[in-house]
Amino acid sequence: MQAPKPARLVVLISGSGSNLQALLDACADPAYGAQVVAVGADRDGVVGLDRAKSANVPTFVHRVKDHTERADWDAALTASVASYQPDLVISAGFLKLVGEQFLAAFGDRYINTHNALLPGFPGIHGPRDALEYGVKVAGATLFFVDGGVDTGPIIAQVVVPVLDDDTEDTLTERIKDVERRQLVDSVGRLVREGWTITGRKVTIP
Repeated sequence: MQAPKPARLVVLISGSGSNLQALLDACADPAYGAQVVAVGADRDGVVGLDRAKSANVPTFVHRVKDHTERADWDAALTASVASYQPDLVISAGFLKLVGEQFLAAFGDRYINTHNALLPGFPGIHGPRDALEYGVKVAGATLFFVDGGVDTGPIIAQVVVPVLDDDTEDTLTERIKDVERRQLVDSVGRLVREGWTITGRKVTIP
């Protein structure tokens, strides 16, 4: 019996690519069931692109400022991702909101990770906002991306206790550790077991 082909992952980044590296490391084990087939970025010269090249993974860059209209950037990004025929597209620190064309192509298989327990504290300052609100637990959320800001159907969540002496930096770092593990574990489950999205409910068999 022939072993199933690994699922094809396209990972989108904007910076250092620490989540990308965790996925690359996981994919080195054939039992994980996935392979990173391309890495895309919205800027040149970021460390994450170097990580991809070191792993012999193809890369592409689409900068918003190189396009007259945001929709043109979205179309170019969509075309590049589609050319690699991904089973899952993963936003791993990708700091751009994709548009209608991208979501039409990949909305049911485009996932993102956020450093707060959604629906609380969406946006780019999740840990800071959580601390200012005085919550006793923070955490990370993995979700399918929709047209809103951090509003898509939730795949998984993990809780991080807030300590009395936490700063934004210390809380952020502790969240990053569990966020990375959650991303790797959940992607593995998704590609090996499949998933269904019914309304807002995500089910992994």
